[in-house]
Amino acid sequence: MNNYRDEAPQILCDFLSYHETIKAHSQKTVDEYFLDLRNFFRYMKQARDRSLRDTPWDEISIMDVDAAFVRAITLTDIYGYLTYLSRDRAQQQNSSRTEYGLSAATRARKIATLRSFFNYLTNKAHLLEDNPVKELDSPKLRKTLPRYLTLDESLDLLASVDGPHKERDYCILTIFLNCGLRISELIGLNLTDIQGDALRVLGKGSKVRIVYLNDACKAALERYLAVRRPVSGRDQNALFLSSRNQRISRSNVHALVKKHLSQAGLDSAQYSSHKLRHTAATLMLQNGVDVKAVQEVLGHEHLNTTEIYTHIDNEALRVAARANPLGRVKPPKDQ
Repeated sequence: MNNYRDEAPQILCDFLSYHETIKAHSQKTVDEYFLDLRNFFRYMKQARDRSLRDTPWDEISIMDVDAAFVRAITLTDIYGYLTYLSRDRAQQQNSSRTEYGLSAATRARKIATLRSFFNYLTNKAHLLEDNPVKELDSPKLRKTLPRYLTLDESLDLLASVDGPHKERDYCILTIFLNCGLRISELIGLNLTDIQGDALRVLGKGSKVRIVYLNDACKAALERYLAVRRPVSGRDQNALFLSSRNQRISRSNVHALVKKHLSQAGLDSAQYSSHKLRHTAATLMLQNGVDVKAVQEVLGHEHLNTTEIYTHIDNEALRVAARANPLGRVKPPKDQ
């Protein structure tokens, strides 16, 4: 997207710069913060100024938003904004066929952005004395278990790989299924990140972690590197290359994962590269890996993010159920 500094007032620029430099958040995260807050300020300006009610949303400038504007925002204003998000916000902008009202998960993310912004203004910039979102609750989210491939389905997926880039695609799928990388982490890998039997992975928040390679990953990498074309220029160090000799893109990876899922007879609409990350986590836990070790492998900041996988098809729970002596009691026959 365009440089947010051209479209953001100083108070917002300072907040975004703080996250980009001090917090070392990715450009994607900073861009999302900007879009969320631009949307919020446009709502606030329209709510306060009736003359803007008929102004197209994209034409509402936020360049005049300053500390005085922000100090006047109350918790009631924010509840009004959340009502707008849940009822009136278009799910697909600039589409005449869109539905309205954002999901609870999307609204929760936007609330997290507001919390971060007002916490910054209160505790870091010291522009606010009272934080209007201090008592704000997030929407209740319906807990769903991650979707994942079984061991047999994973084997079918790997066995189905064919085509002109079969060595590369097989290596990518093997790393997803064994190491549980995020797609952003995989496409960011460089040749120099291969360090013996380990991978140096740049994760969320520019945090580096080491992921160790098992025999399957080492064999897949060796096979791929034997056919990887040497390239020059900006992407010469990229581990995975596209057919155009450029660093492989997110869309390329999504497409190849969907393609090979279909070839394996699996529902490509139900699974994705992120589901392969779920698969890696689930298979590790099902085969006795400690949850804290899995947390380290996946690069989760909080253990409770990893613990959701402990609720999936856990054979230990089945053993526990069978071990109960009452489990063998049969209902009495009808007299």
